[in-house]
Amino acid sequence: MTTRPPTPSRRTLLRAMAALPASAVLLGELPGAAHAAAPPSGSATRYTIVPFLDSNDGTVNVYQSDDALDFRLLQSSAYTPPSNRIRDASIFKHTNGYYYITYTTHTWQDVSTTIGFARSSDRVNWTFLYDYTVPIAGLSRAWAPEWFVDSDGSVNVIVSCSQTSDEWIFTPYLLKATNSGLTAWSSPVALSGIGANHIDTFIVKIGSTYHAFTKNETTKYIEYATASSLTGPYTISRTGDWAGWGSYREGPALIQLDNGGWRLFFDGYGDHNYYYSDSYDMFATWSAPTALPVVSGTARHFTVIKETVSGGPSLARNVTRSFRSANYSTRYWQNQSSLLNLPVVTGSSTSAEKTASTFTVVAGLADSGGYSFRDSSGNYLRHWDFRARFDANDGTTTFAKDATFIARTGTASGSIRFESYNYPGYYLRHYNYQLRVERSNGTDVFRQDSSFTPVTAWA
Repeated sequence: MTTRPPTPSRRTLLRAMAALPASAVLLGELPGAAHAAAPPSGSATRYTIVPFLDSNDGTVNVYQSDDALDFRLLQSSAYTPPSNRIRDASIFKHTNGYYYITYTTHTWQDVSTTIGFARSSDRVNWTFLYDYTVPIAGLSRAWAPEWFVDSDGSVNVIVSCSQTSDEWIFTPYLLKATNSGLTAWSSPVALSGIGANHIDTFIVKIGSTYHAFTKNETTKYIEYATASSLTGPYTISRTGDWAGWGSYREGPALIQLDNGGWRLFFDGYGDHNYYYSDSYDMFATWSAPTALPVVSGTARHFTVIKETVSGGPSLARNVTRSFRSANYSTRYWQNQSSLLNLPVVTGSSTSAEKTASTFTVVAGLADSGGYSFRDSSGNYLRHWDFRARFDANDGTTTFAKDATFIARTGTASGSIRFESYNYPGYYLRHYNYQLRVERSNGTDVFRQDSSFTPVTAWA
């Protein structure tokens, strides 16, 4: 095993956060504020993205994730259009059961008056449908079409368009599908209030309010606007570096997480990274932008769909189990001096060692959809300074959250990964045969180190 820098303590992280500008500090990332959340029993959450590649705008990959962070390649070169290019692909699932993408059909240097459409029944095998010429007089470029399904079920595409009179000044237009097959569209309507020189407009509706995130092409910042009608008028209330994301950011795509928070993904095209940032206070403040593991540096401009699908990890509660490492099959969780380690346990191990490697699985102390683990003395597994240890339940809310974990699917058949409840994106993993909670880096090694198989209890 290789060495690595030590994981920072909570105090270190808090000091670092205190040094950030207020706009960059997310209260939801402070201990005990943002929570992972379990999908309903017998189901799993699935997030899907279909980005084109930084090295190739002629095809798209498909990735999926169960936590909106650790995206894994589902299919490389999943779709190549019969002609032209595919950029800025936006994906949604229609009521007919098909997945649809719409996309930019040409490179940024070329005149591009069409947007493309394709569909799939499984997110892997895609069929080209058609290229649609956007009916705007003097159109120069139609870019970055984004799906938006309104609360009344109507299907819309928001596309950024420029005219030959100034090919680099973009305005967002709305196209509304006029048939269920998504082959006929209303006349384009400009979104009032956002105005010219804005591109990559992405909209979500919460309650009766439409929330728009859009890139200002002059300043290169992502701005924020609201309206009571889909077509506007919108009021832009946040400009400049209001969220701490920096400049030269584009392609915002927003998704709501299981825990109710919102995650914004955006393309840091200036530095070739892809970022995410979270908000837990209805978009007022955001976490510092963090490069997305695996796809950062590879993927370009995508949107995200979230689904609840059948399956997911299964772990019975109120039973005793032992937990075997998925990548070190002779090693098991074991309480050693109140710390959780991963020693070798065999049939010839002492009865004390077997007892120390046996745990009772119970409903999560902070969330009954999650899990908590008790040792033979009644102490609970929890994280402290990111180290996994066993302590007596002191009855506090903080302890309950520290001792609750959300089950995610592991790498090996039957294995499970345990996500920290109050540090979403952090997983229980072993390193040097000690267990900690650490933020996923998306590597195969991390996934294997954080996967454990529940087996018959040693004692």
